[in-house]
Amino acid sequence: MTDNEDQVAVAGLLLAAGGGRRLGGRPKALLHHRGRPLVEHAAGALRSAGCSRVHVVLGARAGAVREQADLEGCVLVDNPEWEQGMGTSLRAGLDSLAGTAAPAAVVLLVDQPGIGAEAVGRVLAAYRDEHSLASAAYDGVRGHPVLFGRAHWAGIAESATGDRGARAYLGAHQRDITLVECADVARPYDIDTAADLVHLE
Repeated sequence: MTDNEDQVAVAGLLLAAGGGRRLGGRPKALLHHRGRPLVEHAAGALRSAGCSRVHVVLGARAGAVREQADLEGCVLVDNPEWEQGMGTSLRAGLDSLAGTAAPAAVVLLVDQPGIGAEAVGRVLAAYRDEHSLASAAYDGVRGHPVLFGRAHWAGIAESATGDRGARAYLGAHQRDITLVECADVARPYDIDTAADLVHLE
């Protein structure tokens, strides 16, 4: 397998289960940006960057997301525990990838539409083997997306609790993380509150 083929085999994992509690209960996956639901926008970024396999973790109003968003070709993963926080979605997503041959996963959050295929592609290019750990950085500050080699999945899943996701695991393995500067191609804002909706087009 060539390096390029191996890189393409890295899976995309999109966390899109949040209920938008601070947005009045509007699921973030269904917010519109440039004429498409955010979940479509983010899945498209993963695909355009080179992830041929994309798993999308759904939670809040999962049925509506399935009906309203074009996620053809994606593997849709239901997280019945989504209300307990992002950690449960990360665990559900990694669990869904465990039965595949993917050597690593690039994890993207649905509520960061300022992060597109170029930033994902840069992080994807940092993949070396199943022990890889890489993260986008914005002016030196770690952000998303992040790449987790398969060898780290069990440890990440074990430490992912509440809304912390992989933060504790990454903090403990800081020396092993390859930081990939992306500030020139992406903006890492979150769509968390009504004031943040100004970022949507």
